[in-house]
Amino acid sequence: MLLHDLKSGMHPRRVRILLAEKGVEIPSRQVDVVAGENTSAEFRRLNPLGKVPVLVLDDGSVLSESMAICRYLEALYPTPPLFGSTDLQKARIEMWLRRAEYEIARPVVDIFVHSSDFYRTRLEQVPAYAAWARQRLDEGMAWLDRELAGTACIGQDDYSMADIVAQCALVLGKAVGIRVADEHANLARWFAAVSARPSARA
Repeated sequence: MLLHDLKSGMHPRRVRILLAEKGVEIPSRQVDVVAGENTSAEFRRLNPLGKVPVLVLDDGSVLSESMAICRYLEALYPTPPLFGSTDLQKARIEMWLRRAEYEIARPVVDIFVHSSDFYRTRLEQVPAYAAWARQRLDEGMAWLDRELAGTACIGQDDYSMADIVAQCALVLGKAVGIRVADEHANLARWFAAVSARPSARA
């Protein structure tokens, strides 16, 4: 297998953290998105959308989209389980994963796309949309802070893919000035804990 990676990317980081949690190493290469490598004809043969990560399997087949890659790797390397073990655990983690995606990760991406220097010359940024996304994120972080009041991790006491999704979003958010507010003590405690895990440096 070969993982086409981007060290600073939110979605590739999800894959790297999952692999690190499982103690698995696979060959990888960095895609130079600053130079536009992801828009080349060669890369678009792997992923027509020009996005990373991309996982090329030994038989030459290709997977893109971070969650699809993570689910595939979970099937190959089921220990420790990051998507749950029982049917009920899997359903609950899926529920929390989707909440983390829509309430935290999506607003962070919108803020980054519409306010960061990286995208300034790559697309038409809409500052008002970034401002709206910041309000959405403020609401999402307040919600998640409340939900974390009684658990060590998101939705449960064990670290899961839901934590990875929110964790990677807040790491990306640092690039556009997003910080956990002082009044969100539960969220701050959780973010400190997940950031201290060895896999956080993957």
